[in-house]
Amino acid sequence: MTEDERFKVYINSLDRENPLWLEELETDARRECIPIIRRETQSLLRVLLAMRRPEKILEIGTAIGFSALFMSQYAPPDCHITTIEKYEKRIPAARENFRKAGREDRITLLEGDACRILPELMESYDFIFMDGAKGQYIHFLPEVLRLLGENGILVSDNVLQDGELIQSRFAVTRRNRTIHERMREYLYELKHNEALETVILTLGDGTAVSVRKQV
Repeated sequence: MTEDERFKVYINSLDRENPLWLEELETDARRECIPIIRRETQSLLRVLLAMRRPEKILEIGTAIGFSALFMSQYAPPDCHITTIEKYEKRIPAARENFRKAGREDRITLLEGDACRILPELMESYDFIFMDGAKGQYIHFLPEVLRLLGENGILVSDNVLQDGELIQSRFAVTRRNRTIHERMREYLYELKHNEALETVILTLGDGTAVSVRKQV
């Protein structure tokens, strides 16, 4: 175990546990190799949600609903979450998990491709969690910026691609080169967009946190 890994294990050991029903959902997801947000990302979201106290959250990438349920637990009780998922096999599981948790009235699941759904949304969101197809982040961004309210927070997860992002394009396997190029473009845009202030963190698999500046 490397020193960085030891630090991560130690820091995660300090974290308080989620409610039992969330812990059980996380255990089931990891046993079935379903990707969900890592413990480090969970800690970051807790802090950001406590700071911003959003009334409306938009999530891109529901999977089985763990992150939406996690955010519903730590956001204010009157916060409503809209989440988008296009993978048909996971949608029934997400809906069932929302039902079991009694959060159906607080979470709206929109089925389909975010590229199609985002332009149809007209609300302003205080908090947007980007956790869908990594190669599509750059394509989602114009609509996400339109939907992100003043002082809103955009969290983009898994932006370092298990370290591949710092590699040369030619050191990356051919099938991952498009994602590699698009993610680099996405992070450059986040850091250089005049409407945003962005920090890129190395926790988890890389998380970018952007705040929409006041006009």
